[in-house]
Amino acid sequence: MTRLTPVQVAQKGAYLALGDSYSSGEGVFDLDKQPVNDGADRCHRATGSYVPLVAQAYRFGGGTAFYACSGATTRQLLSGQYGQQPQISRVGPSASLVTLSIGGNDAGFTKVLTGCIVKLPWSTACVDQDTAVGRRIEELRPSLLKVLRELRVRAPDARVIVLGYPRPFPEEPEVSVDNLSPEDQRWLNAMTRRLNDLVGSVAAEFDRALAALGAPGSVEYVDAYEAFTGHEVGRPQPYLNGLNVDMEQLTVNARSYHPTGEGYRRFADLITKQIARGPGRPMNNFQLTPP
Repeated sequence: MTRLTPVQVAQKGAYLALGDSYSSGEGVFDLDKQPVNDGADRCHRATGSYVPLVAQAYRFGGGTAFYACSGATTRQLLSGQYGQQPQISRVGPSASLVTLSIGGNDAGFTKVLTGCIVKLPWSTACVDQDTAVGRRIEELRPSLLKVLRELRVRAPDARVIVLGYPRPFPEEPEVSVDNLSPEDQRWLNAMTRRLNDLVGSVAAEFDRALAALGAPGSVEYVDAYEAFTGHEVGRPQPYLNGLNVDMEQLTVNARSYHPTGEGYRRFADLITKQIARGPGRPMNNFQLTPP
Protein backbone atom coordinates (compact mmCIF):
# COMPACT_ATOMS: atom_id res chain seq x y z
CA MET A 1 0.00 0.00 0.00
CA THR A 2 1.29 3.44 -0.95
CA ARG A 3 0.07 6.61 0.73
CA LEU A 4 -0.93 9.19 -1.88
CA THR A 5 0.34 12.76 -1.77
CA PRO A 6 -2.21 15.61 -1.59
CA VAL A 7 -1.66 16.38 -5.30
CA GLN A 8 -2.13 12.72 -6.26
CA VAL A 9 -5.38 12.59 -4.28
CA ALA A 10 -6.68 15.75 -5.99
CA GLN A 11 -5.79 14.60 -9.50
CA LYS A 12 -6.94 10.99 -9.21
CA GLY A 13 -10.53 11.64 -10.33
CA ALA A 14 -12.76 14.55 -11.30
CA TYR A 15 -12.60 18.19 -10.21
CA LEU A 16 -16.03 19.63 -9.32
CA ALA A 17 -16.48 23.36 -8.77
CA LEU A 18 -19.50 24.27 -6.66
CA GLY A 19 -20.66 27.30 -4.70
CA ASP A 20 -22.04 30.80 -5.09
CA SER A 21 -21.33 33.87 -7.23
CA TYR A 22 -17.75 34.20 -5.97
CA SER A 23 -17.08 30.84 -7.64
CA SER A 24 -19.43 31.12 -10.63
CA GLY A 25 -17.72 34.25 -11.96
CA GLU A 26 -20.51 36.80 -11.45
CA GLY A 27 -18.05 39.69 -11.53
CA VAL A 28 -17.01 38.93 -15.13
CA PHE A 29 -20.13 37.21 -16.46
CA ASP A 30 -21.17 40.24 -18.54
CA LEU A 31 -17.91 39.90 -20.47
CA ASP A 32 -18.62 36.28 -21.44
CA LYS A 33 -19.68 35.55 -24.99
CA GLN A 34 -20.30 31.82 -24.51
CA PRO A 35 -22.02 30.31 -21.46
CA VAL A 36 -19.90 27.63 -19.80
CA ASN A 37 -22.55 24.87 -19.81
CA ASP A 38 -26.26 24.15 -19.44
CA GLY A 39 -27.84 26.65 -17.04
CA ALA A 40 -24.82 28.96 -17.09
CA ASP A 41 -26.97 31.88 -18.24
CA ARG A 42 -29.15 31.60 -15.11
CA CYS A 43 -26.29 30.79 -12.73
CA HIS A 44 -23.88 33.31 -14.30
CA ARG A 45 -21.07 30.80 -14.73
CA ALA A 46 -18.26 32.55 -16.54
CA THR A 47 -15.10 31.39 -18.27
CA GLY A 48 -13.33 34.21 -16.39
CA SER A 49 -13.89 32.54 -13.02
CA TYR A 50 -11.02 30.85 -11.17
CA VAL A 51 -12.36 27.40 -12.09
CA PRO A 52 -11.02 27.14 -15.69
CA LEU A 53 -7.63 28.42 -14.45
CA VAL A 54 -7.45 25.70 -11.78
CA ALA A 55 -8.49 23.14 -14.40
CA GLN A 56 -5.60 24.28 -16.61
CA ALA A 57 -3.06 24.17 -13.79
CA TYR A 58 -3.59 20.47 -12.99
CA ARG A 59 -4.44 17.41 -15.03
CA PHE A 60 -7.50 15.80 -13.42
CA GLY A 61 -8.03 12.15 -14.31
CA GLY A 62 -11.80 12.52 -14.44
CA GLY A 63 -11.93 15.99 -16.04
CA THR A 64 -13.60 19.12 -14.67
CA ALA A 65 -17.27 19.94 -14.02
CA PHE A 66 -18.35 23.50 -13.17
CA TYR A 67 -21.70 23.96 -11.40
CA ALA A 68 -21.32 26.97 -9.07
CA CYS A 69 -24.40 29.19 -9.22
CA SER A 70 -24.79 32.87 -8.42
CA GLY A 71 -27.03 33.52 -5.43
CA ALA A 72 -26.64 30.01 -4.00
CA THR A 73 -27.24 29.48 -0.30
CA THR A 74 -26.30 26.31 1.56
CA ARG A 75 -29.92 25.19 1.27
CA GLN A 76 -30.06 25.82 -2.48
CA LEU A 77 -26.78 23.99 -2.98
CA LEU A 78 -28.65 20.95 -1.65
CA SER A 79 -32.06 21.60 -3.24
CA GLY A 80 -31.35 23.41 -6.53
CA GLN A 81 -31.96 26.79 -8.16
CA TYR A 82 -33.73 28.05 -11.26
CA GLY A 83 -35.14 24.60 -11.95
CA GLN A 84 -31.61 23.23 -12.25
CA GLN A 85 -30.40 19.96 -10.79
CA PRO A 86 -29.00 20.58 -7.26
CA GLN A 87 -25.27 21.22 -7.24
CA ILE A 88 -24.77 18.51 -4.62
CA SER A 89 -26.36 15.90 -6.89
CA ARG A 90 -23.53 16.42 -9.39
CA VAL A 91 -21.06 14.99 -6.86
CA GLY A 92 -20.24 11.29 -7.00
CA PRO A 93 -17.54 8.88 -5.84
CA SER A 94 -15.36 9.74 -8.85
CA ALA A 95 -14.83 13.28 -7.49
CA SER A 96 -11.31 13.74 -6.13
CA LEU A 97 -11.35 17.53 -5.70
CA VAL A 98 -14.26 19.82 -4.84
CA THR A 99 -13.89 23.59 -4.53
CA LEU A 100 -16.58 25.63 -2.86
CA SER A 101 -17.43 29.16 -1.75
CA ILE A 102 -20.63 29.40 0.26
CA GLY A 103 -22.16 31.34 3.15
CA GLY A 104 -22.32 34.93 1.90
CA ASN A 105 -25.90 34.56 0.71
CA ASP A 106 -26.94 32.80 3.92
CA ALA A 107 -25.64 35.87 5.75
CA GLY A 108 -27.64 38.06 3.35
CA PHE A 109 -24.61 40.08 2.32
CA THR A 110 -26.12 41.38 -0.91
CA LYS A 111 -29.13 42.88 0.90
CA VAL A 112 -26.88 44.11 3.71
CA LEU A 113 -24.61 45.91 1.26
CA THR A 114 -27.58 47.39 -0.60
CA GLY A 115 -29.00 48.64 2.70
CA CYS A 116 -25.68 50.30 3.45
CA ILE A 117 -25.43 51.98 0.05
CA VAL A 118 -28.99 53.34 -0.28
CA LYS A 119 -29.13 54.84 3.23
CA LEU A 120 -29.02 58.58 3.84
CA PRO A 121 -25.39 59.73 4.13
CA TRP A 122 -25.65 60.54 7.87
CA SER A 123 -27.70 57.42 8.71
CA THR A 124 -26.44 54.53 10.88
CA ALA A 125 -28.62 52.08 8.93
CA CYS A 126 -25.54 50.15 7.81
CA VAL A 127 -24.02 49.27 11.19
CA ASP A 128 -27.51 48.94 12.71
CA GLN A 129 -27.74 45.59 10.89
CA ASP A 130 -25.03 44.14 13.14
CA THR A 131 -27.23 41.98 15.38
CA ALA A 132 -29.26 40.51 12.53
CA VAL A 133 -26.20 39.73 10.40
CA GLY A 134 -24.37 38.20 13.36
CA ARG A 135 -27.35 35.94 14.03
CA ARG A 136 -27.51 34.77 10.40
CA ILE A 137 -23.78 34.01 10.42
CA GLU A 138 -24.15 31.87 13.56
CA GLU A 139 -27.14 30.07 12.02
CA LEU A 140 -24.89 29.11 9.08
CA ARG A 141 -22.92 26.59 11.19
CA PRO A 142 -25.38 23.63 11.10
CA SER A 143 -26.28 24.14 7.45
CA LEU A 144 -22.62 24.29 6.41
CA LEU A 145 -21.98 21.11 8.37
CA LYS A 146 -24.85 19.50 6.49
CA VAL A 147 -23.24 20.45 3.16
CA LEU A 148 -19.86 19.03 4.21
CA ARG A 149 -21.46 15.81 5.44
CA GLU A 150 -23.34 15.40 2.18
CA LEU A 151 -20.17 15.98 0.16
CA ARG A 152 -18.44 13.41 2.34
CA VAL A 153 -21.14 10.79 1.75
CA ARG A 154 -21.09 11.34 -2.00
CA ALA A 155 -17.32 11.65 -2.49
CA PRO A 156 -15.64 9.96 0.49
CA ASP A 157 -12.12 10.08 -0.99
CA ALA A 158 -12.16 13.70 -2.17
CA ARG A 159 -10.30 16.74 -1.00
CA VAL A 160 -12.80 19.55 -0.37
CA ILE A 161 -11.33 23.06 -0.54
CA VAL A 162 -13.54 25.79 0.92
CA LEU A 163 -12.65 29.32 -0.20
CA GLY A 164 -13.29 32.29 2.07
CA TYR A 165 -14.23 35.82 1.04
CA PRO A 166 -11.84 38.76 0.53
CA ARG A 167 -11.90 41.92 2.63
CA PRO A 168 -13.81 44.37 0.39
CA PHE A 169 -12.33 47.64 1.68
CA PRO A 170 -8.92 48.84 2.89
CA GLU A 171 -8.05 47.85 6.43
CA GLU A 172 -8.03 51.53 7.43
CA PRO A 173 -10.49 53.32 5.10
CA GLU A 174 -9.93 57.05 4.86
CA VAL A 175 -12.62 58.24 2.45
CA SER A 176 -16.24 57.40 1.67
CA VAL A 177 -16.85 55.04 -1.26
CA ASP A 178 -20.25 54.44 -2.90
CA ASN A 179 -22.00 56.29 -0.03
CA LEU A 180 -20.19 54.07 2.48
CA SER A 181 -18.41 56.01 5.21
CA PRO A 182 -15.10 54.76 6.63
CA GLU A 183 -17.09 53.44 9.61
CA ASP A 184 -19.45 51.55 7.27
CA GLN A 185 -16.48 50.07 5.41
CA ARG A 186 -14.80 48.93 8.64
CA TRP A 187 -18.06 47.29 9.73
CA LEU A 188 -18.49 45.46 6.39
CA ASN A 189 -14.88 44.29 6.65
CA ALA A 190 -15.58 43.02 10.18
CA MET A 191 -18.67 41.12 9.03
CA THR A 192 -16.63 39.48 6.26
CA ARG A 193 -14.03 38.47 8.86
CA ARG A 194 -16.73 37.06 11.14
CA LEU A 195 -18.24 35.02 8.31
CA ASN A 196 -14.82 33.71 7.26
CA ASP A 197 -13.94 32.77 10.83
CA LEU A 198 -17.10 30.70 11.17
CA VAL A 199 -16.66 28.93 7.83
CA GLY A 200 -12.99 28.29 8.60
CA SER A 201 -13.73 26.87 12.05
CA VAL A 202 -16.41 24.50 10.71
CA ALA A 203 -14.04 23.27 7.99
CA ALA A 204 -11.18 22.77 10.47
CA GLU A 205 -13.38 20.86 12.93
CA PHE A 206 -14.62 18.60 10.15
CA ASP A 207 -11.09 17.86 8.94
CA ARG A 208 -9.86 17.11 12.45
CA ALA A 209 -12.62 14.52 12.77
CA LEU A 210 -11.58 12.91 9.46
CA ALA A 211 -7.94 12.80 10.56
CA ALA A 212 -8.84 11.33 13.96
CA LEU A 213 -10.76 8.53 12.25
CA GLY A 214 -7.93 7.86 9.80
CA ALA A 215 -10.46 8.49 7.02
CA PRO A 216 -9.51 9.34 3.44
CA GLY A 217 -10.14 12.77 1.97
CA SER A 218 -9.95 16.17 3.64
CA VAL A 219 -11.74 19.47 4.19
CA GLU A 220 -9.42 22.43 3.77
CA TYR A 221 -10.15 26.12 4.26
CA VAL A 222 -8.43 28.84 2.22
CA ASP A 223 -8.57 32.19 4.01
CA ALA A 224 -8.92 34.80 1.28
CA TYR A 225 -9.54 37.73 3.65
CA GLU A 226 -6.20 39.42 2.91
CA ALA A 227 -6.01 38.19 -0.69
CA PHE A 228 -6.95 41.55 -2.26
CA THR A 229 -4.85 43.75 0.06
CA GLY A 230 -3.85 46.87 -1.84
CA HIS A 231 -6.55 46.17 -4.43
CA GLU A 232 -9.75 46.69 -2.43
CA VAL A 233 -12.73 48.78 -3.58
CA GLY A 234 -11.62 52.41 -3.63
CA ARG A 235 -8.03 51.59 -4.57
CA PRO A 236 -6.57 52.55 -7.99
CA GLN A 237 -6.52 48.94 -9.27
CA PRO A 238 -9.30 47.12 -7.41
CA TYR A 239 -9.76 43.34 -7.66
CA LEU A 240 -13.44 43.83 -6.82
CA ASN A 241 -15.95 45.69 -8.97
CA GLY A 242 -17.32 48.76 -7.23
CA LEU A 243 -20.95 49.80 -7.33
CA ASN A 244 -22.43 49.57 -10.82
CA VAL A 245 -25.92 51.02 -11.21
CA ASP A 246 -28.13 50.79 -14.27
CA MET A 247 -29.42 54.38 -14.29
CA GLU A 248 -32.26 53.59 -16.72
CA GLN A 249 -33.61 50.68 -14.65
CA LEU A 250 -32.37 52.09 -11.33
CA THR A 251 -31.05 48.66 -10.39
CA VAL A 252 -27.69 47.55 -9.04
CA ASN A 253 -25.79 45.37 -11.49
CA ALA A 254 -25.09 41.95 -10.00
CA ARG A 255 -21.36 42.22 -10.71
CA SER A 256 -21.07 44.99 -8.09
CA TYR A 257 -18.71 43.97 -5.29
CA HIS A 258 -17.73 40.76 -7.06
CA PRO A 259 -14.18 39.97 -8.24
CA THR A 260 -12.78 41.37 -11.45
CA GLY A 261 -10.74 39.20 -13.80
CA GLU A 262 -7.65 40.00 -11.71
CA GLY A 263 -9.57 39.02 -8.58
CA TYR A 264 -10.49 35.61 -10.01
CA ARG A 265 -6.88 35.08 -11.10
CA ARG A 266 -5.84 35.77 -7.51
CA PHE A 267 -8.38 33.18 -6.30
CA ALA A 268 -6.99 30.66 -8.80
CA ASP A 269 -3.51 31.27 -7.43
CA LEU A 270 -4.70 30.65 -3.86
CA ILE A 271 -6.44 27.41 -4.79
CA THR A 272 -3.67 26.00 -6.97
CA LYS A 273 -1.20 26.63 -4.13
CA GLN A 274 -3.56 24.93 -1.67
CA ILE A 275 -3.82 21.90 -3.96
CA ALA A 276 -0.02 21.63 -3.86
CA ARG A 277 0.22 22.33 -0.12
CA GLY A 278 -2.45 19.93 1.10
CA PRO A 279 -4.27 19.89 4.45
CA GLY A 280 -1.13 20.14 6.58
CA ARG A 281 -1.33 16.50 7.62
CA PRO A 282 -0.76 13.14 5.89
CA MET A 283 -3.56 12.07 3.57
CA ASN A 284 -5.19 8.76 4.44
CA ASN A 285 -5.72 7.87 0.80
CA PHE A 286 -3.84 4.79 -0.36
CA GLN A 287 -3.40 2.73 -3.49
CA LEU A 288 -2.29 -0.85 -3.81
CA THR A 289 1.37 -1.20 -4.70
CA PRO A 290 2.02 -3.87 -7.36
CA PRO A 291 4.01 -6.81 -5.98
